[in-house]
Amino acid sequence: MLTVALPKGRLGESVYKILENAGYACPEMNESSRKLVFENKETGVRYLQVKPSDVAVYVERGAADVGIAGKDILEENSPRVYELLDLGFGKCRMAVAAKNGFVDNPARTLRVATKFVNIASRHYANKGRNIDIIPLHGSIELAPITNMSDVIVDIVESGSTLKENDLCVIEEFMQISARFIVNEASFKFKEAEINRMLEKLKEATQK
Repeated sequence: MLTVALPKGRLGESVYKILENAGYACPEMNESSRKLVFENKETGVRYLQVKPSDVAVYVERGAADVGIAGKDILEENSPRVYELLDLGFGKCRMAVAAKNGFVDNPARTLRVATKFVNIASRHYANKGRNIDIIPLHGSIELAPITNMSDVIVDIVESGSTLKENDLCVIEEFMQISARFIVNEASFKFKEAEINRMLEKLKEATQK
């Protein structure tokens, strides 16, 4: 049986729809339940419902053979997994944002608030810019509003939250979408099953 790490929430709904269209439905999941593990023996698939940021951990550690994770999670945590397919949904951008009218002063250290510490650090290292990282996990927009930071590095979809808080995007530097990832050992020992799912997912995303 192929074990799939399925992200919970809105992304998970889109992921499950694609898997369903690819022939990997699990009717039990449509029932109201607090279960976290669902199986469909007919299709040979087992689903683990996990937090989106944990998908890559379950796949890397072998608790799941495959999973669907956002590119942001993969870039931030660098898990040892194979990334086989860009599924083309869950699209957004990684961006730098600041208060309207902000002008950077290269002579001073830039204060950067973010929950994507590794992504932000690499981005500014490539620019040769000195920064002070301020790790946050919620309401990142508050940091520049309260003058705790100069800028934020965060995911942007519509940009409406930024506009409502008098912030604006000053740089976009990474395109993000959902990716089909595979455990390294599973790809060796379950290659046929994984390649079958991969091909069906490709067909489902092109419909």
